[in-house]
Amino acid sequence: MMGQDVSANCAQVRDDWSATVLAFLAHSAKTPVHLAAVLQRDPGFALAHAVKGLFCLMLGRREMVAVAQEALVAAQAAALARPVPRREAAFIAALAEWLNGSPRGAIVQMETVLARHPDDALAVKIGHGIRFMLGDSTGMRASLERVLPAYAPGHAARGYLLGCHAFALEETGDYAAAEAAGRAGLELAPDDAWGLHAVAHVYDMTGDARGGIGWLTGREQAWAHCNNFRYHVWWHKALLHLDLGQTDVVLDLYDTQIRADRTDDYRDISNATSLLSRLELEGVKVGARWEELADICEKRTEDGCLIFADLHYLLALVGGQRDTAITRMMGRMQRTAAEGQTEMAGIAAHPGLAAATGLEAFGEGDFGRAYLHLARARRALPGIGGSHAQRDVFERLTIDAAIRAGYHEDAQTLLAERTALRAGRRDGYAEARHALLSRAEDAARQAAQ
Repeated sequence: MMGQDVSANCAQVRDDWSATVLAFLAHSAKTPVHLAAVLQRDPGFALAHAVKGLFCLMLGRREMVAVAQEALVAAQAAALARPVPRREAAFIAALAEWLNGSPRGAIVQMETVLARHPDDALAVKIGHGIRFMLGDSTGMRASLERVLPAYAPGHAARGYLLGCHAFALEETGDYAAAEAAGRAGLELAPDDAWGLHAVAHVYDMTGDARGGIGWLTGREQAWAHCNNFRYHVWWHKALLHLDLGQTDVVLDLYDTQIRADRTDDYRDISNATSLLSRLELEGVKVGARWEELADICEKRTEDGCLIFADLHYLLALVGGQRDTAITRMMGRMQRTAAEGQTEMAGIAAHPGLAAATGLEAFGEGDFGRAYLHLARARRALPGIGGSHAQRDVFERLTIDAAIRAGYHEDAQTLLAERTALRAGRRDGYAEARHALLSRAEDAARQAAQ
């Protein structure tokens, strides 16, 4: 595949495998279809079993862990029956590392592949995806910049790699370079929704909502083919409209696109809960929309695969006022943190528990307590994974908690830091909060006089 030999048993399987990898790079809904065809034609293809397991773990769902375990057993058995090259063995080892509680160990295995095969786009994208789940933007960028020279202009994956680089550049604050890389990548790979969305991130992070809407409008075909990632791109468009105060448009996008399919995938839940939370912070009534999400998230309190997912499930439970489920979730997170044997347990211990306690307190209207806990979690929050844009809901809740609790100087500091991250440009949220704080200061001065 794209310069990489594989131990598949026939040309048709190799073609199906190439289709699988290209679909994965494009976030295509057809990825599992192509992978199923590979395994049907060649059940002894160890690499395909290992990648199936890695894909399952990237879904961040407790029930998929058993499926990933089965895939590991199948991959190891296949490798014994038909010896595999070192490259393919590393994918099997990566799956074993992750199942043993170390996603960072899986990244190390992908890097061993890339040290010998820098043009292995599958290893790049898997490592990129795991780093995204861990919030490791610096490592994401460094990895891509090591391998990009191996992707000549004619390489079939070059456009997708530029899209990944665009996202890494944006997450590390190099906005102009990110936009250039994303646009260049999309020229080579018009279906690269990841690169397209990286450019949307740039518009969001530089406070140019109108420019971002203009960028996405008319390019819908670049994400129409996607799996549930397409809902996430619509979510980005909704954020841009929210920044302009167009809340009717936001609610329409929520109903017709973002929650068009009422799935329980944690990524779809994070889109929905974070958007409803932002709307409520702006005083928008969201009606019964929390109920649907809370019904789903009540069933995910024992999941515990990702702290990022847990905190978004908790947003739904707080929004839906499901006190019993909130108690269950908090108890399970405490148990996860107490285990202390896996990387996820460490993230649960900090910043997970502090952030969760802050969200619970915010829902109870105890804004002083909410602020103190959210502020305690804030510096370490990138470790839960996701992007700046996704985690910004927690930043907004922290700032709003500070304002409501009367910690106005702290709120000013937080707003300044948030604006500095965004190329020094205030977005609609920041402008509104600065205006609110200014009115509070005026009122305090008048009262003092």
